[in-house]
Amino acid sequence: MMKRSILFLTALSIILVANSCTDDFTELNTDPKNLTVDNLSQSEFGGIVKAAQYTPAFLGDPARGPFQLTQSLFSDIYGGYFATTAPNFDSDKFILVGGWLNGAFNYFYASAAPQIKFAEDFAADNDLPLENAMMKVWRVWSYHRVTDYWGPIPYSEFGNGELSVAYDSQEDIYRDFFATLDEAISVLQSNEGATSFLAGNDLVYGGDADQWLKFANTLRLRLAMRVKYVDPTLSQTEAEKAAVLGQFIEENGDNAIIETNPDFRNPYNTITQWGEFRMSADMESILKGYEDPRMQFYAAPAAEPDPTDDPAGVEFPFEGMRNGQSKVDKQGTNFNAVASDMAPAYTVAGAPGPEYVAMNAAESFFLRAEGALEGWNMGGGTAQDFYEQGIVASHVEYGLNGNNLSGNSYVESTNTPASYNGTDPAPSQVPVAFNTGGSTEEQLEQIITQKWISLYPNSQEAWAEKRRTGYPTFYNRLNTDNSTIPVNTVPRRVTYVDGEFTTNGAAVEEAISGKLGGPDNGTTRLWWDAR
Repeated sequence: MMKRSILFLTALSIILVANSCTDDFTELNTDPKNLTVDNLSQSEFGGIVKAAQYTPAFLGDPARGPFQLTQSLFSDIYGGYFATTAPNFDSDKFILVGGWLNGAFNYFYASAAPQIKFAEDFAADNDLPLENAMMKVWRVWSYHRVTDYWGPIPYSEFGNGELSVAYDSQEDIYRDFFATLDEAISVLQSNEGATSFLAGNDLVYGGDADQWLKFANTLRLRLAMRVKYVDPTLSQTEAEKAAVLGQFIEENGDNAIIETNPDFRNPYNTITQWGEFRMSADMESILKGYEDPRMQFYAAPAAEPDPTDDPAGVEFPFEGMRNGQSKVDKQGTNFNAVASDMAPAYTVAGAPGPEYVAMNAAESFFLRAEGALEGWNMGGGTAQDFYEQGIVASHVEYGLNGNNLSGNSYVESTNTPASYNGTDPAPSQVPVAFNTGGSTEEQLEQIITQKWISLYPNSQEAWAEKRRTGYPTFYNRLNTDNSTIPVNTVPRRVTYVDGEFTTNGAAVEEAISGKLGGPDNGTTRLWWDAR
């Protein structure tokens, strides 16, 4: 058996690393303890897989800080779901706070990446092809979220045991994603009907190979759409390859989820206690205008609601706030009272909280709707068919009957976004009912807007889609403190972190000069951000 020296962190060291924002990545990459894949038994392998799954999903109390540093303070704001109420937090005004990003980067490479690599390598070296395929899919899912933050990142050389770890270009990473999914899908197909010995140690699907196949193929479709504007040929090829296979997440029972429990808590149930954010004006504008019944599952009624701008005949006590408030305004207005917190399921202190959704059926349909809009073969169905199926799937996910808050058919509604405060007009007039006579651009806005609603609270994906397509259409920021990023846009990426310049400096400098495609700031577009 080939001996591979890679970093593996025990549960205790995960806790220690997750609570430290200053650990050096180089030290992590060359940990002298060097647990190897050939001195771990198969009976212990399940624990590694479990850790490899819950760690990048930010489940468990040690992850609450990194979750805030990665998602709450950046993509939650840039993806349009929330607005910042904390007076001293400036990421909503486009300040890419280095210390926060350092913690976010270190958490992934200290806690998540080693577990993923170890689990995949162990399965490969111990002739466990099904388990190896599962971990390949999970590796792609985990890493695509990281490269979609920074662009070039350590990927193919991670865990090389050297003092320097090279960065891969995002194009190379994405092309490897597709190749990796090809490999994994082939194995999963050959294991039709099989169940892995991992059983309950596979937190996502309990070892069900058929479910993993649907996840892998739907993930390929997500990534295919991500590259649509930079490489249309690659995008169409991969999207239609997924359609030919035809194994998608189509029922909510197929959703890729991790159930929460007292050991794996939803991090929102911790960070909502800190009172640092509330629902955005964009959420209120879109969901109020659509009279969307999903709002009750997304947000709580504001402590001090404003009924003067409610839809006619509908009580709508859910209130949003504009992003980019000045420090003075945040100090002078009790936004935590006048704007909505998350729904009660997310705000019970100490509770496990809602399940973690990695991918759902609604997204699968919206992805195919966009492909059909391009004229691609998405497996039988028009853009309108898939669009409406996506809406229905999202409503069914929450046990809804398909009607809006006025009791009328949601998918047939001509409702459009509304003013969030009764004064400032809505930033868009995109209706719910599919605009069969509209332009491709108008229909794309409909698809992405409904996709955005259904993704909540997966803001990492929402921010990526906002950058990729420009949709949904949001209100401008009230203020920006970053002279390079105007109020009418969002950052295109986050910047590299201090720890990397200190301990992996040559590699990160080479990534900036040769692989990033621009300066290391928030205006440089990622490889796929080419529209």
